[in-house]
Amino acid sequence: MVHPSNSEAWKHFNSVHPYFSVESRNVHLGLCTDEFNPFGSFVAPYSCWPVILTVYNLPLGMCMRSEFMFLSMLILGPSSSGQNLNVCL
Repeated sequence: MVHPSNSEAWKHFNSVHPYFSVESRNVHLGLCTDEFNPFGSFVAPYSCWPVILTVYNLPLGMCMRSEFMFLSMLILGPSSSGQNLNVCL
């Protein structure tokens, strides 16, 4: 696993916004989500989307631990939100 600070997107963000990258107290956040069926079967048309915030200013060993990931939202519904997930966010 590679820390996101080594990625091209991070370097591009720092070059576009140099005032943000200079200040070490600014927080870089990652938004993660994935759909799953809480009932464990595909027969029930119910979905659950946990939305998790991850702080990327921490070292790799810390930012991928569960105690540093924050469940910010839980999107529940009778069916998959699909392409309309950005409306919920």
